[in-house]
Amino acid sequence: MTDAVTRAAEVLKEHRESIDRLDAILVYTLGERFKHTQAVGKLKAEHDLPPSDPNREAAQIARLEDLAKRADLDPEFAKKFLNFIIAEVIQHHKKHQA
Repeated sequence: MTDAVTRAAEVLKEHRESIDRLDAILVYTLGERFKHTQAVGKLKAEHDLPPSDPNREAAQIARLEDLAKRADLDPEFAKKFLNFIIAEVIQHHKKHQA
């Protein structure tokens, strides 16, 4: 292999190691987030509160879009990601209501 190809392989390996660490951070962060949303779901069920809070969800989406812009992340992607999480959380909350 040429020096350039060898160096490219080393840089690729470094990027992939960073990606792997970041993926682990995302998984653990989502795990922690869902622990809290499960507790919220139980609390809502105990107090007969609705599983969904459209005002809170809209505020969170707007906040995340702003954070995404500041982080140089596509705000539409961030919005889709949060909508996916919110939908999952609402399903969990509905299970607690049943």
